Amino acid sequence: MSVESVRVSLADSDVEKIAHLARLEIAQADIPEYVRNLGNILDLVEQMNGVDTAGVVPMAHPLDAVQRLRTDEVTEENQRDRFQSVSPQVENGLFLVPKVIE
Repeated sequence: MSVESVRVSLADSDVEKIAHLARLEIAQADIPEYVRNLGNILDLVEQMNGVDTAGVVPMAHPLDAVQRLRTDEVTEENQRDRFQSVSPQVENGLFLVPKVIE
């Protein structure tokens, strides 16, 4: 299997634009390092895009492990009336809260 290396080129202006969109402040002296690092990340993504995965079966976990599940059972008693007794406003078993969006 042969994977070609494709070099993704970024300019300083690209990094400045990305930083602006992300609302990040980057010192001018640090921009060349960001250009190099982001370019390396994009090169890796391009390299991974070039790998043939046609025969690979999708997995939820690389070790094909499964999550142990506990029994779905009630472990606490219903204390709704107790909690609502100290609430400023309750109606039909629901907490009433002030409207925050108009």
